[in-house]
Amino acid sequence: MTLSDAPMIRQAPISVALILVLVVAAIDGGFVESTNAAYWATWATLGIAVAVSILASAVHSTALGIAVPFISMVAIAFGRAAIGPTVTLLLLLCVLWIALLPGRRWVVISGLSTLAAVALSYVWPTTVIDPTHVVMELVITPLMFSTIAAVINRVIEDNKARMESNELLVRQREEALADAVDLVSRLRENEAQLESAGYLFRSVLDSVTRQSVIGTDLSGLIDVWNTGAQTMLGLNAADVVGNRYIHEFHRDEELHERARELGYPAGATVLNPGFSALVEVARLGGSEDRDWTYLRANGDEVFAHVAVTPRIDENGRTVGYIFVGADVTDKKELAKLQDEFVGLVSHELRTPVSSILGYLELMRDATEPPLSDEQLQYLGVAERNAHRLLRLVGDLLFTAQVAAHKFPIEAAEVDLNGVVQASVESARPASQTANVLLLLRPADSHPVVWGDATRIAQACDNLLSNAIKFTPRGGTVSVNVSIEGEFARIAIRDTGMGIPPDEIAMLSTRFFRASTATRSAVQGVGLGLSITKAIVTAHGGELSAESEVGVGTTFTFTLPLRGRAA
Repeated sequence: MTLSDAPMIRQAPISVALILVLVVAAIDGGFVESTNAAYWATWATLGIAVAVSILASAVHSTALGIAVPFISMVAIAFGRAAIGPTVTLLLLLCVLWIALLPGRRWVVISGLSTLAAVALSYVWPTTVIDPTHVVMELVITPLMFSTIAAVINRVIEDNKARMESNELLVRQREEALADAVDLVSRLRENEAQLESAGYLFRSVLDSVTRQSVIGTDLSGLIDVWNTGAQTMLGLNAADVVGNRYIHEFHRDEELHERARELGYPAGATVLNPGFSALVEVARLGGSEDRDWTYLRANGDEVFAHVAVTPRIDENGRTVGYIFVGADVTDKKELAKLQDEFVGLVSHELRTPVSSILGYLELMRDATEPPLSDEQLQYLGVAERNAHRLLRLVGDLLFTAQVAAHKFPIEAAEVDLNGVVQASVESARPASQTANVLLLLRPADSHPVVWGDATRIAQACDNLLSNAIKFTPRGGTVSVNVSIEGEFARIAIRDTGMGIPPDEIAMLSTRFFRASTATRSAVQGVGLGLSITKAIVTAHGGELSAESEVGVGTTFTFTLPLRGRAA
C-alpha cells in the first residue's frame, strides 16, 4: 500500500475522534450553552467531517486523496472554535498523514497547515483569545508537529530506501538464481556434449588399430592408450593408464643416444632424462617424426615410426604429449634385406664388369690382326655400356655404405668455385650433345668449405646430369654459386619438364623416379638424388628442390663455410 492508498483508512480515526469529542461535549452540554457561533461551528465540524469521510471513501487511491487531511484540518479548526483547544491534538493525526507523503516539502507543508488551522480557529467569533496561549499555539505547536512530521518523514524515507534496497537485493538474488539455474542447465548440456565427444573420441581412438596412440601428461605418465597400442605392445589400457610411463617402453640405449644428440652432457641433472629425450622437440612447440624401438610386454622389440606432438589446452598451454606410432618392423626387415642384397650384388658385379672392361681394352689395343672400323664401333658401344654398368655398381655400393653409415669422407679445405666449375666443364659435352645451354655464375668471392672435394663434385655431377637429362633441346641449365651468411649456396636451375609438387618430398628416396621422368622414358634408376642428399647431409648442409611442371626445376644445396663444418 502506497502513501496515498485507501485514504478512508487514514481518515477514519480523525473523523471518529472528532465525532466522539463532539458527542462528549454535547453530553457535557458545552455547546448547548454556547453562543450561536459555537453552535454553527459544531455543526460545521460535523458536516466537514462527514463530507471528508465520504470523499476519502470515494477517492480510493487517486491523487485527490492528498486533499483529505487538509480538509480534515479545516474541520478540526471549526472544532477548536466550537469546543476549545482540546481538539488541537487531532491535528497530529493529519500531520502524521501528511508526513507519510514522500518528500521533505510535506514536512514544511504540515507545519504551515497546522499554523493555518490554529489561526483559523482564532478568527471564529466564539474563540477566546488567551495571550499566554497564543504564542504556544501559533508557534510552539506548529514547530512541534513539524518536528514530529520530519522524524516520521525521515523514518519513512529510510524505510522506503531499505525496502527498495531489499527489493533490489531480492531481484538480484532472483536474477542470480535464474542465472545459476541457466548455468547449471548449460553445464549439464555441456557435460552431455563432453560425454558424447569423449565417447566419440574413444571410439575414434579404438578404431585406430594399425597405429598406437599414446597420450601422457607433462611427466610422461600415460593417460591415453588406444586399441592400436594394446595390439602393438601387448598390454591393456587398465594395466597402463595411470601406472606406466612412456619411456619405460623404449630401449635405454636409444634414449641415451638421443640425449647425446640433444646435447645433454653425461651426468647432467635432467629431470627424467629418458622422457626428456623423447619430447624435447615437442616441448619447444614443434613436432618430431623418428624411428624408435618399442619394447613389448614380453620383452620383444617392435620397430616403430613415432610422431610426437604437444597436447594443447584451451588456453594454449602444453599439458602433455601425444605419441602416434606405426609398426615398421616389416619395412625395417625388408630394408635390411634390400641393403644386404644391394651390397652383395654390387660386390659380385664389380669384379666381372671390371674384367670385361679390361678385356675390351686389350681387344682395342690389339694390332694383330687389326680390327675393322665396324668392330671398333662395336667395342666402343660395349665399353660405354660396361662403364655405365660400372658406375651403376658404384652407386649401388655407395648407397649401401650410406645405409650402413660407413661411407668415407676425406675432409680438407675445398675451393667451391673450382669444384663447381670443374663439374660444369665435365658436363659441357653432354649439354652440347643435348643442345642445352649450360651457364655458370661463380661466387664473387672464393667460398672455401671443409669437406671431401670428390664427394662434393659427385653431388654437383649428379644434379647437373639430371638437369641436362630432363631439359628438352633448346633449354637452359644455369648454375649459381653464392654466399649467404655463413653458408655457401649452389643452385642448379633447368627449364625442363618439372616435377609434380606431391612428389618432391620423395625425390631423395632410393630408386624413386618422378612420374614425369617415367612418362618421358628418361633413363635412370633413381639413385642420384639419394646419393646427393647423403653427401650434402654428411657435410652439414641441406638439399632442397622447387619445381613447376612444364616450367622447370631448381635444386639447391648449402654447405657451411670453413670453420662451420660439423
